[in-house]
Amino acid sequence: MQEQTAKARSFFEVAPNVWGLKDIFVNIYLIKGKETDEWFLVDAGLKTSFPKIKKAASVLFGGKKPQAVILTHGHFDHVGALKKLVDEWKVPVYAHYLELPYLTNKSSYPPADPTVGGGLMAYAAGLYPTNPIDLRAHVVALPEDGSIPGFKEWKYIDTPGHTFGHISLFRDNDKVLIAGDAFITTKGESALQSIFLQTKKISAPPAYFTPDWQAANDSIKKIVDLTPEVVASGHGRSMNGKEMRQQLQYLHENFYKEFVPHHGRYVYEPAIADAGGVLYVPPAEYNPYKKWFVVSAAAIIAAITVTALLKKKKKNFSIKKIL
Repeated sequence: MQEQTAKARSFFEVAPNVWGLKDIFVNIYLIKGKETDEWFLVDAGLKTSFPKIKKAASVLFGGKKPQAVILTHGHFDHVGALKKLVDEWKVPVYAHYLELPYLTNKSSYPPADPTVGGGLMAYAAGLYPTNPIDLRAHVVALPEDGSIPGFKEWKYIDTPGHTFGHISLFRDNDKVLIAGDAFITTKGESALQSIFLQTKKISAPPAYFTPDWQAANDSIKKIVDLTPEVVASGHGRSMNGKEMRQQLQYLHENFYKEFVPHHGRYVYEPAIADAGGVLYVPPAEYNPYKKWFVVSAAAIIAAITVTALLKKKKKNFSIKKIL
């Protein structure tokens, strides 16, 4: 019975009233209000995340639907389960107004850049979808004052760079930060790190999907100035304390020397967008990794399949023990 309970509680606690849920390589967060039983969801993971989000909501909140979904940004690995959740819950989805074109079927994101290198996740990036989704009837722009509707203890911070309208969430009273992909706490370009090891190390946003490196570093400086006590990102494990802040500071101070790719489509020239979507994308560079796309994709799919099989095998073993 203890193993059944552990399985049901597949989420993890980040801070008081903040829980995280990992699906393959991306994190989703469930956050309860301080003064009420209301809660909101931050991001919606992959398409495979739907049952996991529903299960976590059932355990934590008795199946009570959230007040809203807040998006840090609209990349495919953060909105995968969103349409199914919204169809069922009928709740508003809040995002920065500069993200709305990618959530209302008006504009695709800039193309991913597999030439940045660094691992299988990057080499296969040309296969990742960048097309928009259509939430027109449900998506709402966040208030311009930085507030999160219905949850006064939280605010959002503009942290563009990884996307044009990327945000992070911050709780002032205990300095908890939900970073999205403004930075991450693993190596996003590596399948080994992103899916399996997840060694705690603060890194730049996933390079293959970041179209403006100057804006990304400016956003990291904003976060450094907040002096957070706990950080939870879109990829990797949550971190806290002095060592975390030192790593954040190091990331900012050594950003161009150690963290920005040595080559890539957006390294020397950013993409440009406005409230209507993408206006300009730099020309693609020669891609020496193109011939490895299929191999890389196959390797990632194999890794995900092995993970799923191991979980299934562990589950069956646990059931046999109980019986």
